[in-house]
Amino acid sequence: MNRSIQISILLALSLIWLAQVAFIPIALSILFLINLIGLGFYYYKYNQHTLIDFPKYPKLIFAFLALVIIYFDAKTFLGVEAGTAVLSTFLFAKALETKNKRDFIILFNFALFVSASLFLHSQAFWMALLVLCCLISCLVGLYRVQIAHFDIQQPVFQSLKSDSLHIVKFIGLALPFFILLFMFFPRLPPLWQIPIPNNKATTGLSDTMSPGDIAELSQSSALAFRIIGDMQQLPKRDQLYWRALVLDHYDGITWTSDGANKQPKSLTNIQGQIDGFHYQYLATDPTQQWITGLDKSIPVEQRFYLHQDWSITPRRLIQRTQPIQLQWIGDQVRDVVDEKSAQFLFKNNLNYPKNSDRQAQQFALKMFQQSQSNPHIYIQNILNWYKQEQFIYTLSPGTLGNNRIDAFLFQSKQGFCEHYASSFVMLMRYVGIPARVVTGYQGGELAPDGQSWEVRQLDAHAWAEVYQDGQWHRIDPTAMIAPMRLNQGMQNMMRDNSAIFGDATYSNLRLQQLSVLRTLRIWSDYASYQWQSKVVGYDAEKQNSWMKKLGLDSSYSYGLVLIFGIFGLLAMYWGISKLYHRQQLSAFEQIMLNFNQNLEPDFQKAESETFQQWMKRLSQHSGQQDCFEQANQIFQNIVYLPTQNQQDIQKFKFLLKECADALKQRK
Repeated sequence: MNRSIQISILLALSLIWLAQVAFIPIALSILFLINLIGLGFYYYKYNQHTLIDFPKYPKLIFAFLALVIIYFDAKTFLGVEAGTAVLSTFLFAKALETKNKRDFIILFNFALFVSASLFLHSQAFWMALLVLCCLISCLVGLYRVQIAHFDIQQPVFQSLKSDSLHIVKFIGLALPFFILLFMFFPRLPPLWQIPIPNNKATTGLSDTMSPGDIAELSQSSALAFRIIGDMQQLPKRDQLYWRALVLDHYDGITWTSDGANKQPKSLTNIQGQIDGFHYQYLATDPTQQWITGLDKSIPVEQRFYLHQDWSITPRRLIQRTQPIQLQWIGDQVRDVVDEKSAQFLFKNNLNYPKNSDRQAQQFALKMFQQSQSNPHIYIQNILNWYKQEQFIYTLSPGTLGNNRIDAFLFQSKQGFCEHYASSFVMLMRYVGIPARVVTGYQGGELAPDGQSWEVRQLDAHAWAEVYQDGQWHRIDPTAMIAPMRLNQGMQNMMRDNSAIFGDATYSNLRLQQLSVLRTLRIWSDYASYQWQSKVVGYDAEKQNSWMKKLGLDSSYSYGLVLIFGIFGLLAMYWGISKLYHRQQLSAFEQIMLNFNQNLEPDFQKAESETFQQWMKRLSQHSGQQDCFEQANQIFQNIVYLPTQNQQDIQKFKFLLKECADALKQRK
């Protein structure tokens, strides 16, 4: 077996394994890695002259263990996750029994199929790069299999380099046809959609919140979602609250959301003119189950629910790669609460654990009495108290005891946004004011192109809502502790205020905020967005819009563009090849080519003729034989002498002109 074929196999399998690491069980990923290491060791010890079969039992054990892991993880062998894992298992098992030319061809073609199935996991830019590299590796392997018995022995890496350049050249020749078909072939609606498995873990915010959860999430600088639209219509930075969901039930440790919050909200309960800023929401994680839009946004599309707590979820849990149309109505409307909802409101948003955090309960009652039992004065006094007590806003708040509200308010006095929102809501409930926690994001940054808004995981935030005067009002106690968080954004605050990092355990996050890494991260996310928008998101609507700009508005015009485009590309390639061929000819060969092309078809040189025979045949059709004999003599001198004489070449050109004139005169 040729070493270059072995390297191609290992490279293709390694790329497939790398692309699947984030999507398959850890045990299966380790098993595939062991397979790769064993295969590499086997190839290293392989004797090219003596064929040695890979042992039979390791193949069976590998396949059995892999299938067991897949079944215990997914409870099935069907579906996206389990199906692609089974295909990969068969591919890796096939690599263990590949020993002849037929096996190699099957293996590389099977690897091409498995690499294409990786797009079922993700259609991101990095996945496209991995699949492209796997494609090149497989094509190099197939090419090397076909020429293995005819190729001259040369260093392995030199042959791989030349083969790779050869394959990339042919891919480059096919690329214009691919672009033409991609742009103009009619876009069909999705024939199927990829559902989200029930056990699929999603990134970002959770539907529960405990002290430290959002602080941990804010250690990631990964992009959460992107907003596309007229950036001039966005609210000011300190008003950029991106709402995810409401948490209104607290058991002393964890906040959760009551099921009544997920009841559909009717737009008839919203008073005022529902007209506002239209924008698009594009999540980085296509499996995220709720849409994080500007506070008080409504979905434009019918395939999304608007819930009682203003959260937005899809009607069907599927992977979404297209931007979602939303409309922000902001504070222009009034949300009317009916009697049934009001009963639930005063029941659920006033509950709290009676037997915990007694010190905080007594403190709240005392402050309420000092505020003349006026909710408006009480709220302002509580906010002022947070500011006066010099609370600390930090990503490393430390652990709290059983009475978490007491420990935070009167002992540690340091925490992240969830600590302040949680404690503030409980201080409201202790005195009979309905309140709840809202989680989402706050702030963000303008994208490099100035046409979209980027919100990252470190912008994750929690705030409070208080029910007063028949309406929910947003109150963010973090604004009293760390106003920079709202006015400048989390990224700028991390850059300018190192105290927020706390202890040394957050050195990784400090590293992420370095100027160079931050710039690379921003541009990498922007490149991924362009890939998502221009390639993955190129659907029928965008194609129709693009075609109308070109004056094409029918399927017939699409077909004509494709037909003429393909023929145009073929004609261009033919012309380029002819031009390239002429440029590769020497001056002597070009003189002969021009002379031959200017002759009548009967007089042109046949492929089986030598130059001497050709000249002899032409002389018989003319009255002058001397010029043909002299041209043949000069030809012999130019071709067979060690060096070409420029005078002979010029004389040869002159003689061929005389021969052409003689043929014309004879006619």
